[in-house]
Amino acid sequence: MTEKNSDFDIMKYLESEEDIAYYLEAVMDEDPALLPAALREVARVSGGMTELSRRTGLSREALYRSLTEKSDPRYSTICRVVAAYGSQLTSKKKPVTA
Repeated sequence: MTEKNSDFDIMKYLESEEDIAYYLEAVMDEDPALLPAALREVARVSGGMTELSRRTGLSREALYRSLTEKSDPRYSTICRVVAAYGSQLTSKKKPVTA
């Protein structure tokens, strides 16, 4: 019998600001370079870029440019977007690996 794997879509599970905060924390722990793309996906399920633009005061065009997999957005842009979802960036000590 062959099992069929369905594509997992995290966006189906982001129903609250708490869910979004946990997702962004996991992305930061796993690979911070993926944060802009993760924020773009969060925007998709949270009203789109127009809504994010309204919440942050940044233009839609600037958000589209900043939130791509290959972008290198300004720290201030990331902070504004993260704050728009009721979260904040924090620093924590990495575990020491042998």
